[in-house]
Amino acid sequence: MNSFSRVQDQDGVIEEQVRTDRLHQLFRQSFSAVFGSYLGAAMLCWLCWDRFDHRVMLVWLVLLAGTSLLRLKMFADWFRCPYSERTPARWERRYWVTLMLSAGVWGAGALAVMPTDDRVSQVLVMLFTVGMSVSAVSCYSAYRYMTLSSMAMVLLPCTLWLLFQPSSMQVGVAIAVLVFSTFVVSATRKLSDALEKAFRLTRQMERANTISTHAAQTDELTGLMNRRAFFEHAQLLYAQCRQNQQPLCALMLDMDHFKRINDTYGHQAGDQVLRQIGGVISASFRQADVSGRLGGEEFAVLLPNTSLETARDIAQQLIESIAGLSAEPVQGLTASLGVASTQGHEHDLHGLMNNADKALYRAKFLGRNQVVVAQ
Repeated sequence: MNSFSRVQDQDGVIEEQVRTDRLHQLFRQSFSAVFGSYLGAAMLCWLCWDRFDHRVMLVWLVLLAGTSLLRLKMFADWFRCPYSERTPARWERRYWVTLMLSAGVWGAGALAVMPTDDRVSQVLVMLFTVGMSVSAVSCYSAYRYMTLSSMAMVLLPCTLWLLFQPSSMQVGVAIAVLVFSTFVVSATRKLSDALEKAFRLTRQMERANTISTHAAQTDELTGLMNRRAFFEHAQLLYAQCRQNQQPLCALMLDMDHFKRINDTYGHQAGDQVLRQIGGVISASFRQADVSGRLGGEEFAVLLPNTSLETARDIAQQLIESIAGLSAEPVQGLTASLGVASTQGHEHDLHGLMNNADKALYRAKFLGRNQVVVAQ
């Protein structure tokens, strides 16, 4: 995969993370809207109890209660489901459907209860519909089109009805509401864009921090941990094994005659050999193991919960894998390994690594290209 494709993939990941952040923001800030929507309708009916048709009010409140229960069930399902399942693909459509249903019932119900000959009641109804539409900006601001759609479904039925009434006052109220709505639409767009930029900037900063942290802990040549990162992770792994009373084995590896490779074939050939060694080590061990390049041609691996016999077998397989490498023009690559274990000993991490290092130099002394277990 080329660098352009990797950048595209990373951008795609960030976009998906931003969508998820917007969804989580939506659920966090809109829970109270379920109760506010029903409370607003109930208050309007109470204020105009003597002015509205009671049967129409009852039907409206019952339908609104049904849509509110649907939304509450959705929120309950959201909070019960695992965090990993709170994805836009699963929840955005469901939220849209329940919100549009609730907003549609609210707008149609407000129009249904509005008396045709009572100007005071009409103004009260418009006041509540405007209040409901403005509250949508604070509740659904993470989704611009969701906010605008819910506003339209609440406001438009009553506003359009007033717009075609014979009274100039009624038409004036409708026009005022429409003019006010244009300002709300503009504010919604700016707020939604600001939230999306904030989410994207946060994710980009997280990615940059991850990249810089990884770069600071990684040996650029081999892709393994560098010396500092290795010992940081090693200390944590040692403490974990000691707490769980598990054995911990250390492997110390050193390439044989590496200076001769650099002197004969050049440092580029030597670097290529080290890259291949890094690849072999990366492919040979478990995710729970800790491996790194300590410097030069020296490498180390820690194997948690591993017996000394198993560690020796793994080291022997590593020797054979290195001997099978082909790094033109270099031929006949070999390495020496020392193995030590905490099993049956009270070593601290320094003592464990020191024993493995002593075993490594004994392997060198005995002729190289072999594994020696610390006594």
